[in-house]
Amino acid sequence: MARRKKLSGLSVSRRKLLVGAAAGGGLLIAWNLWPRKYASPLVARPGDETFAGWLVIGRDGIVTIAQPQLEMGQGIGTVLAQIAAVELGADWRQVGIEPVPPSGMFANLPLAGKWSYLLDGWLPDNDWSTGRFARSNAFTATAAGTSLAAYELPLREAAASARDMLTRAAADRWDVEPEQCQVAQGFVIYGEQRVAFGDLVEDAVRYDPPDPAPLRPMPAFEQPIPGEAEAQGMYPRLDLPSKVDGSHLFAGDVRLPGMVYASIRHGPAGLPELLRFSERKAAGMSGLVAVVRSKRWLAAVAESWWIADRALAKMRPQFTGPGALEQDRLEAQLEEAANSSAQLAERIETMGDLDGLLGDTAIVRRFDIAPASHAPLETASATARLAGGRLELWMAAQAPEAARDAAAQAVGLTNSDVVLYPMPAGGSFDARLEKQHAIEVAQIAAEVGRPVQLTWSRAQDFQAVPPRAPVSGEIAAAIGAEGQPVAWRARIVSPSWMREAGHRLFRNHVPEAAQRQSAGLADPLVVEGAVPPYNIPHVAVEHVPATISLPTGRMRGGAQGYTCFFTECVVDELARAAGRDPFLYRMAMLGTAPRLAEALRRATRLGEWDGAQPGSGEGVAVARMRLGEDAAGHIACVAHLMRGEGGIKVRQLSAVVDIGRIVNLDIARQQVEGGLLYGMGLALGRPLGFESGHPVPRTFGGMGLPGLADTPDMRIDFVESDAEPFDPGELGVVVAAPAIANALFALTGERSYRLPLVP
Repeated sequence: MARRKKLSGLSVSRRKLLVGAAAGGGLLIAWNLWPRKYASPLVARPGDETFAGWLVIGRDGIVTIAQPQLEMGQGIGTVLAQIAAVELGADWRQVGIEPVPPSGMFANLPLAGKWSYLLDGWLPDNDWSTGRFARSNAFTATAAGTSLAAYELPLREAAASARDMLTRAAADRWDVEPEQCQVAQGFVIYGEQRVAFGDLVEDAVRYDPPDPAPLRPMPAFEQPIPGEAEAQGMYPRLDLPSKVDGSHLFAGDVRLPGMVYASIRHGPAGLPELLRFSERKAAGMSGLVAVVRSKRWLAAVAESWWIADRALAKMRPQFTGPGALEQDRLEAQLEEAANSSAQLAERIETMGDLDGLLGDTAIVRRFDIAPASHAPLETASATARLAGGRLELWMAAQAPEAARDAAAQAVGLTNSDVVLYPMPAGGSFDARLEKQHAIEVAQIAAEVGRPVQLTWSRAQDFQAVPPRAPVSGEIAAAIGAEGQPVAWRARIVSPSWMREAGHRLFRNHVPEAAQRQSAGLADPLVVEGAVPPYNIPHVAVEHVPATISLPTGRMRGGAQGYTCFFTECVVDELARAAGRDPFLYRMAMLGTAPRLAEALRRATRLGEWDGAQPGSGEGVAVARMRLGEDAAGHIACVAHLMRGEGGIKVRQLSAVVDIGRIVNLDIARQQVEGGLLYGMGLALGRPLGFESGHPVPRTFGGMGLPGLADTPDMRIDFVESDAEPFDPGELGVVVAAPAIANALFALTGERSYRLPLVP
């Protein structure tokens, strides 16, 4: 029949590129430079069939979705599966997910675009070159809330293609037009007749994929009901049962035949190189297999991790370098940069004409942000097996291809000789953007000749993962006749931590080299979010690159973890100076941000706002985050504090969130609640300091993080919207600290300009 076609062998992506080349002229030459095919690592079992590299449909009707992003508690696997299931018309009870190794087919293009400036000197500054880099380097990194933007459309297109092919196969069986058929709950339906996906896959894969894919009019979404935020969603998390019963396997749960275990010691900050150790003191220990030394670390390998760690304690490794970092030195280095800020500042963003408006009457406030450890529940862990010139890695990695490349280089292999099996992470908060443990476990496996699992202790995780940078911020504001700011300058003194992270990630530099390469260069992501969301006609944002002795990197929330704190604390102070309700003061300046204004209005109602009178312990803050031109997230939070046994206690956090179209309501709520708690820990925990190069505190318990008894009542509502969806994972992080800080002022009458907060 005419509806059945032979496979043409011409991929959709190549066909589209050639069409564009004919229209634009000259791009046919560029096609010769473009990799023609990116194979999908999603493999079907015998008898099952793969569709567009994204889906596998089995004879039993089970639909398996490729998951190219790291699952680190955010529920991305479930969200991707839901998108595909809705577009395909599958039964949710028959949908599964499979983490896949990095592939150019699954390149994260929005994140590559956001981070493209980190590749200065490598690529021309255009989308084509960035996309080519991302695909050819299998850049599937998980970070900065880009998963939905990167993968929703290609996944929908793959599912729509599969649905079309299944429909045509069924229509041919019934000798009807495909347009007369429907697809729902895992069946193709025509009148009273229905046939399951599993019975159609063998025929369906013989059809050409449609071009373009026939997308459904409405993508996956769930509708929020005000006041019903706790209602059960339609698509429960696919990984929840195994996480509840303990059968879910994380990186540290891998077990291989003949495997041994490694513990490791890294040098303190400022003393990166191994100087000496006493191997004889561990000689003869029962179960000790080997001692492996590198220029920058010492590892012990044993029949158990505990034996390995005890062996290291006995050997007492010592390290050398320029000098161990002390807290007073770190503070002096940042203060020196702050004192030179007027000369060293580089303007990153400008609105209006600020110059000359900030005179002697301008209000100036100085803020200080301490370094912060990521502190995921699971420390860095990786398992390696090297045999026959082939290295296998089991690990959780936010940038898996970079980790694979680094491991290959470390043991003299090519990238194609390394297989990475992606494992979920027990949290990350961007700690697993780092890949040092991949290098170490590969080298240890090469030395001992057996499968080995390397696990960092909590102290080593604190020490070896670059923390969030210390920051000094200065906000200067000129006030108009109505008591509202008419000019605003945000000057941020900080090391160029994202450039540092880029050198480690893309160029495989050691931390000290990454610092040297980044020194003195302004970094746009260090000041992200510093432009207030309010109607202020004249705004300037400046970065003062600081040179400090501490390697630094990205943390959940990025720069907005502190820029929002700066903005919202100053705005709150201006409201009180003007004798205005902080809620109404903000509303008067949000005329050009209606979505944020609506979130604020509803949050004050949800949180039973009463004007934040002295002693009330009531505070409010708002935040807006953007991804590209279209997607934006908005949050408003009301915090209630009270005096309790042992100090200040957060009694309640009430937040209203607008993230556009909500794909999975339950996961969105989990992300916001988790973000608020994480931000609360950054606000009220203990500051990270350094003694003899060692981070203090060195234990999880010493960080002063909120426990179950400290968890406040949380009220979360979502605004219904048909705007582009936005990942909510970082919104709660950035808004919690300023809301709590403003509530602390209302309770005590003292304002803290530091994070963590000092009453």
